[in-house]
Amino acid sequence: MNPYYLAIDIGASSGRHILAHMENGRMLLEEVHRFPNGMVEKDGENVWDVDELFKQIKAGMKKCAELGKVPASVGIDTWGVDFVLLDEKGNRIGNAVAYRDGRTVGMDEEVYKIISEDDLYARTGIQKQQFNTIYQLMALKVKKPEQLAQARTMLMMPDYFHYLLSGVAVTEYTNATTGQLVSPETKQWDMELIEMLGYPKQIFQKIVTPGTVLGDLTPELQKELGFNCKVVAPATHDTGSAVMAVPASSDNALYISSGTWSLMGTELMEANCSPESKANNLANEGGYDYRFRYLKNIMGLWMIQSVRKEIAADMSFGEICGQAAECSIPSIVDCNDNRFLAPANMTREVQEACRESGQPVPEGVAETASVIYNSLARCYAETIDQIREITGQKYDCIHIVGGGSNADYLNKLTAEATGLTVYAGPGEATAIGNLAAQMIAAGELKDLKAARACVFESFDIQKYAPVKK
Repeated sequence: MNPYYLAIDIGASSGRHILAHMENGRMLLEEVHRFPNGMVEKDGENVWDVDELFKQIKAGMKKCAELGKVPASVGIDTWGVDFVLLDEKGNRIGNAVAYRDGRTVGMDEEVYKIISEDDLYARTGIQKQQFNTIYQLMALKVKKPEQLAQARTMLMMPDYFHYLLSGVAVTEYTNATTGQLVSPETKQWDMELIEMLGYPKQIFQKIVTPGTVLGDLTPELQKELGFNCKVVAPATHDTGSAVMAVPASSDNALYISSGTWSLMGTELMEANCSPESKANNLANEGGYDYRFRYLKNIMGLWMIQSVRKEIAADMSFGEICGQAAECSIPSIVDCNDNRFLAPANMTREVQEACRESGQPVPEGVAETASVIYNSLARCYAETIDQIREITGQKYDCIHIVGGGSNADYLNKLTAEATGLTVYAGPGEATAIGNLAAQMIAAGELKDLKAARACVFESFDIQKYAPVKK
């Protein structure tokens, strides 16, 4: 029997354990465990319940053993920028604060007192997001300096879980880059920048690349789970893994990793840290094999998820998408406006944005969703224009991967708004990319090109051609 590999993909709203093995040249997937995730309030902060998440990580691994499908290796991916601090004994300090917490408000100005926004972009190539690690650390420096003083180790979220699994404390490259503290030239922590900002240098761990074998499970976990396997760091940033699973035959391709966030971009072999790139708020995030994910972070289906939770909890996303397709409301909002980052009520916020701009105000879930879907498609088209202008490249298609690739109406709107052919799928791109990194490390797949060819052959890819007018 071919070996199994386990991807644990944890998103902002849920997590899943996906087992995979190769059969006749195709990657076969099996979901063995799914669990909820979300921010909780603790000590006046919005935080992640990392203790519960690790319980779920172990619960899913136990299910693999119960099925008689013990994985050869396991790897975890999550979102970016968030981290935990550990003291000299390896104990967690404070909460695992979530990126949507308000602690970073005003922290950008504190950073810019030390280094200008222009110089920071030229140095890191990372899109400004108020919640980037650089601003979260400044919030600690300003508001809770005792925590930084006590800290000996900082680990990004997936690195922390890998540490709990293996006992090895390292930072994986793709996730590290999201925080705006890594040099795109050296691919290492920018220690000069870190020292300028007054952050303790000792907390920053060795950076490793996707596919690095961290070691075995700890003896305690081997006893608890009843088996041992290798712990392999995939591209631990979920978009880094998702981009690995883009089934493109050319390096010159556009992608949208569509989920809670929409990450839209292309791959570059060298970072573009130009003023033009900064003006368009494009990021050079680290990718597999030291490629750069040249992309823009767009608000994404977080808006739809919020509206569903508020006014249509009994409806599936497919039903919402279908009803939205029947609407003709023409209103458009700016999906990248910070007002949509964490509003008290997303539905009301969309309505108010339309009212303020003199556009028809949506009523009900179908019209509100229609406004959001059309706004996302418009934003995608504008982002493509920016990428074309800066790179000088011509693109003839877009690959949409991730959960949002199942949004039929949005895929059609994207093809129409951009005038490009859309290829949608696979939906489980993040888990697939995670698995691909493990399989490359094991020698089961030769390299990234082979992995992408395998994805194309293994999963259903839908095609949406733009409507000719």
